[in-house]
Amino acid sequence: MNKKLLTAIIVTSILTFLALDDIIVDWSQIDGSFGKLYIFFTQDLFPPDWSILSAEPGIKCSSEVGFFCSQAWKGISETIKMAFIATILGFVFSLPIASLAANNLYPLPVAMAARILLASLRSLPSIIWALIFTIAIGFGPFSGVLAMTLYTIGYLGKLQYEAIEGIANEPLEASMAMGLTKSERFIFVVIPESSNHLISQLLFMFEYNVRHGTVLGLVGAGGIGQYIDTNLKFFVYDKAMAFLIVIFVVVVIIDILSMIIRSYVTDESDFKRPKWWTVLLPSNAAMKLHRKSLKKE
Repeated sequence: MNKKLLTAIIVTSILTFLALDDIIVDWSQIDGSFGKLYIFFTQDLFPPDWSILSAEPGIKCSSEVGFFCSQAWKGISETIKMAFIATILGFVFSLPIASLAANNLYPLPVAMAARILLASLRSLPSIIWALIFTIAIGFGPFSGVLAMTLYTIGYLGKLQYEAIEGIANEPLEASMAMGLTKSERFIFVVIPESSNHLISQLLFMFEYNVRHGTVLGLVGAGGIGQYIDTNLKFFVYDKAMAFLIVIFVVVVIIDILSMIIRSYVTDESDFKRPKWWTVLLPSNAAMKLHRKSLKKE
């Protein structure tokens, strides 16, 4: 191993231990903590209470399928709607700001001003924005949408201007030689050249907003998080666990769908990529299927 790398690892480990020792005042607090966690997981969280998947009692259900009148469906569908709206609005507003922040498109003073704006929007977590908006306009999903939108603009804008700065200089120089305006260069050169990155960032941000939208419900900003917060306050941990499992399943589905969507926008090449669904198989089985598909071609 490289001596410099080994030295860096040792120094980092020592600093980490010193910082941890400074934070933990009494190490005896750890005694028995794993036993408490074991009891909490085995007795309080499991088995989950799957009544959240059934229609709420005492509420008229307009659907023949009880699941569509359940707390789980109402909560997760509201969270997905909030995340979708916030992601689209954030993408639309962040893209022009990101173009201003790109060093290869605009002068440094303009780029720095745009970067400061994006940094100010993402410096506050979306849950803090949600607190601000619940004070301003009250509880509900609209506060959550506004909070996620502002954070999405700041977070997505940074990813976008870094992707824009990473495109090759030749297309930009050619567009300048053709006499295209900055807006024309952005629409006809920058966006096509960085489209794969922009789509990947958009899908990632949607998944992030779905996951983080569950947290916003804890401060009254709507979504499935409100159901989790209510159950935690009344110590109904088995129902809260069921909601968490629903969130996990939805996030996995969104991740698989994003893989499928990205497979349609990646550049074509001679390299034969494995099928997207092989991620669900063991590595050995996936490799055998991939080799068989190569032999057929």
